[in-house]
Amino acid sequence: MGGKGANLAEMTRIGLPVPPGFTITTEVCTYYYANKRAYPKELQSQIQAGVANMEKILGKKFGDMEKPLLVAVRSGARTRCPA
Repeated sequence: MGGKGANLAEMTRIGLPVPPGFTITTEVCTYYYANKRAYPKELQSQIQAGVANMEKILGKKFGDMEKPLLVAVRSGARTRCPA
């Protein structure tokens, strides 16, 4: 896990008010480069589950024009991962 993900997880663990989210670990970046720039096959369903969980918690929908779920995507790894 990169620095930002680790820090957010720790803040959540100690009870600080952190918006819901999920972390894609740095192992995915390693996998990407080791496998001809392909992502693990289970990544798509894991991302969909993470977004669905945030939608449920916040009562908003990703892509909704009336009540959109806004998402920030940040790289926190020591080296930059593909976007």
